[in-house]
Amino acid sequence: RVYGYAGMCDMEWIDDTCAPGHKQRLTPIALLLLVLLAGCRTHGSSVATKHLSPVAHERHSLPREEQNVAAPGQVICQVAHTDDLADSRSNDQKETSPSENTIFADSEDWPSQTATVDLPTLEMMAAGSHPGLRRLHQQTAAAWAKTRYIDKLPDPVVGANVFGHPIETAAGSQRANLTVMQMIPWLERLDAQAQQACYEAMSLQQEYEAERVRIIGELRVRWARLYVLQRQRQTIAANQQLIESLTKIVTARLALNRGSAGDVTLLTVELGRLKERSISVQQQIVSTTAEINRLAGRPAAHPIAIPNELPVELANWNYEMLRQAAWQQQPLIAAAHLKASATRWGIEVAKLHRRPDVSIGAAWHYIENNRPPSGTVDVGRDAWSLGAQVSIPLQRQKYDAMQDEATWRHAASHASLEDLRLEFDAIIRDQWEQAVAAHETATLYQSTILPQARQTLESDQQALANGTVDLDRVIQDIRNLLALELGYHRAIGQMATATARIQQAVGQDLSPEHSDRAVTSADLLQTQSE
Repeated sequence: RVYGYAGMCDMEWIDDTCAPGHKQRLTPIALLLLVLLAGCRTHGSSVATKHLSPVAHERHSLPREEQNVAAPGQVICQVAHTDDLADSRSNDQKETSPSENTIFADSEDWPSQTATVDLPTLEMMAAGSHPGLRRLHQQTAAAWAKTRYIDKLPDPVVGANVFGHPIETAAGSQRANLTVMQMIPWLERLDAQAQQACYEAMSLQQEYEAERVRIIGELRVRWARLYVLQRQRQTIAANQQLIESLTKIVTARLALNRGSAGDVTLLTVELGRLKERSISVQQQIVSTTAEINRLAGRPAAHPIAIPNELPVELANWNYEMLRQAAWQQQPLIAAAHLKASATRWGIEVAKLHRRPDVSIGAAWHYIENNRPPSGTVDVGRDAWSLGAQVSIPLQRQKYDAMQDEATWRHAASHASLEDLRLEFDAIIRDQWEQAVAAHETATLYQSTILPQARQTLESDQQALANGTVDLDRVIQDIRNLLALELGYHRAIGQMATATARIQQAVGQDLSPEHSDRAVTSADLLQTQSE
């Protein structure tokens, strides 16, 4: 049974037997049957495998430094050998069944179209029913299935010949023969291929986790955008009410010959502008809702509980802490390490292709009893033979090219790892600075700019009632206040977006009070023991 943790696979070893159920007399036919049955034997000890289900969302800490990339001399991932996998295969199929590992997989399992759902529910639905995650889950299950057969011996080959014109011998006419052949590759190459397949499967599992983190991050980003749009709609509606109240005041003044018809026209135009913006915002809300439903793996028309609040406090993080956490927890970086280990075993596989393959076989020859009795030969006695063959790897250039290919692939995997580190380093730096700037901007709006803008509007409204201020100035105050309120909510939305991107880059959810102490190897060992 294979358990993945810290890039390792620990095994529960079991005995493997493959023996005939009944004792038989050792005859040429029995010998052939024994050679045929030898095809069910595999080299080394036998264990039963069970792949890791990629739908498990718990994190697997993995080594991150270059020196921790497994080399062929250090077998980290033991791959199972077994003869009878009927039970384990049926268990694996049960565990990897998409219907059992998905949430809201069918339309009748979704919440009704009249029920609204919040962000945690959407995240749970996305993790359980997103088609992209199901695809990666199935690919990971296929990769783990490959580890169960990649190190097995090829199937034995059985052949038969019936002679139209029998071969005449002193013991009788040879009418037919039966042959059986078993090819045995270089066993170390099978082990190396198994190691490579195991690391590739673990890499796909980390890619599944990375895709899950990405989808959750995209959901949170669009949730923040939905908040900003909702606040825009509410702010526009409040300003529409304010314009309508001003229209009533101006109309009343016009009835007293204390205004002009141009003031009413100006307010009507301003009210039309606000309605136009409200229509645009409503369209964006519908589009964003449809995108959120797509990420959640459900139809676009399902309703969503639009948020009215978002956290406005900046988390107690810093750039160095986030960077260290990303090195330890980011699934794409873990996948890159595992791919580097897989390509390192690929070099070993290419080297071992130079080793010869051996084939052993046996043959049984049917001799007809059509000769007179003889004292020198056994008339009618069947003949049998044993044989062996070995491949001769003479094409040196071919094997050099195979090794060069594997070496370049390994070098490319290390380049990909470095590229990912630089990419996530830049993302974390950028998003953290955006979060800090957005928090400072929101604080400035809340403490200084918005109170002063509201105070200015109230003063000008009072002056308009007294006839000391023109209507144009009041309308300009309304426009300024609308722009400032939208700027405040955009700053809050930007901070929530940056926070979601940071947690996506780190690869896990961090609490706002997350400690800035660097994660050490002792912490990883303690986590593994727990």
